[in-house]
Amino acid sequence: MNIIDELSWRGLINQQSDEEGLKELVESKDISLYCGMDPTGDSMHIGHLLPFMTLERFGKFGHHPYIVIGGATGSIGDPSGKKSERPMQTMDQVNHNVKALSDQANKIFTGFTMVNNYDWTHQIGILDFLRDYGKLFNVNTMLNKEIISSRLEVGISFTEFTYQILQSLDFLTLYREHNVQLQVGGGDQWGNLTAGLDLIHKAEGQEAKVYALTIPLLLKSDGTKFGKTAGGAVWLDPKKTSPYEFYQFWFNQDDKDVVNLLKKFTFLSKEQIDDLEQSVKTAPEKRLAQKTLAQEVTKFVHGEEALKTAEKITEVLFSGEIQELTTDEVAEAFHGVPSAEISVDPINLVDLLIATNVDKSKRQAREDIQNGAIRINGERLTDTTLEINPKDSFDGKYIVIRRGKKKYFLATIK
Repeated sequence: MNIIDELSWRGLINQQSDEEGLKELVESKDISLYCGMDPTGDSMHIGHLLPFMTLERFGKFGHHPYIVIGGATGSIGDPSGKKSERPMQTMDQVNHNVKALSDQANKIFTGFTMVNNYDWTHQIGILDFLRDYGKLFNVNTMLNKEIISSRLEVGISFTEFTYQILQSLDFLTLYREHNVQLQVGGGDQWGNLTAGLDLIHKAEGQEAKVYALTIPLLLKSDGTKFGKTAGGAVWLDPKKTSPYEFYQFWFNQDDKDVVNLLKKFTFLSKEQIDDLEQSVKTAPEKRLAQKTLAQEVTKFVHGEEALKTAEKITEVLFSGEIQELTTDEVAEAFHGVPSAEISVDPINLVDLLIATNVDKSKRQAREDIQNGAIRINGERLTDTTLEINPKDSFDGKYIVIRRGKKKYFLATIK
């Protein structure tokens, strides 16, 4: 099986500029290819995983992937998928994000070459840009691209209008300097990708063998967009989305979606995924497919140790043995749960529940305690007169409160 057949089986191909030509090319030799990423933030999210994991799949088949960090294009703003102009970032912010994303990509992905399009763009003067590149773009053609046409009603600045030219210049530069023949991108990038093909053919001749391939927009079985939670994006930065939260995101996927996600987000073989698909049908209660998905993606993004921590937290929360967690693990496990600050002084249990907004009244707090609904650091407490000493748990930094079976609250000690 060649890489194109592999991507097709995994459902990772949306559009191709020349299906037969690309398949013939990758079967005849190892090629160089690239995907770009603009530094609009200082972390990737799971929406970035598919294109860059696709590059890594090419690498495993012997091809040579490049990642382009958009130090230049990111300072302009991609109009694709936006209903209005992006806020312009300062160059200091762009450079900060470039470094953060580069460091992150180097930790996660392997076997690629990273380049920054600012390196070949900032030296081009305005007259050279217009004469050497602008002359090769037909405005009517650009206006017909969906990324531009979708913005015409509300308006688009000349700055964002030129984004398509700058991205095309990336492809041309990589083709000339590194013999890059394929650009990979998300489905919304098709207009930009094909503009790059057009530029290369005009600049280098129609015989230039260059191709474009997009990855489909990933939807859940209910038709909604994949990758969002109630709290927003699922980040690859462990400070924004902890490895435990990341693990839980994948573990909680629906039976209807999990096999599709295993194909796209793991490097498991067809035989392994077929076995997991069978387990979904015969023993769905074991959630073996979901557990495997969570393990594989968490390990890929965060590493083996972070996976072990995420699994330990998962097991401890299921058993209720909170005291088995370390202080750092408590911070990770309860990141994002309702929390409140309390002083370091001993506090009555009833007052603690009020101070942390577990209960709204002392009467309700007493009832919850007496009914056995309250656990402090995993221990069920039923005495309303008890005093809790914050210094006694988790290095004097946290108190974990559970009300009922699933509602957790965190007291942070000042």
